[in-house]
Amino acid sequence: MRQWMVDPRVLCRKHLLGEHVEHHMLLGTLRKKKSIQGYLDSNLLQPSTIYSRHRQLTLEMVSRGYNHRSPIHRAEADFHTEYLSEEQYHHTIDRAPALKDLLSRCPDCRRRYDKLNEEE
Repeated sequence: MRQWMVDPRVLCRKHLLGEHVEHHMLLGTLRKKKSIQGYLDSNLLQPSTIYSRHRQLTLEMVSRGYNHRSPIHRAEADFHTEYLSEEQYHHTIDRAPALKDLLSRCPDCRRRYDKLNEEE
């Protein structure tokens, strides 16, 4: 599971849809009250943003003409994170290394990133 926590417009189709589905996988993991500490230690998750980040991703999906039929409700995300410690819940991803990692892995995301920077 991974949240890139970069501007969703940067994400290629594969990474946009992948991060989206991983939010649902994360919610399933939280429903089962499984440990997510390894993901936190690896700078892959930011639990306090499950609802808002999912919303950002779905807005980008819709703007690209993709169908979205799998909402996450705020109450559901909040309920399933109650067992996390304060430190776990408020863990934040260091976005600069995450972006660097993404752009080094994916030429399609790199092109989208470069194009967005040219436009701004």
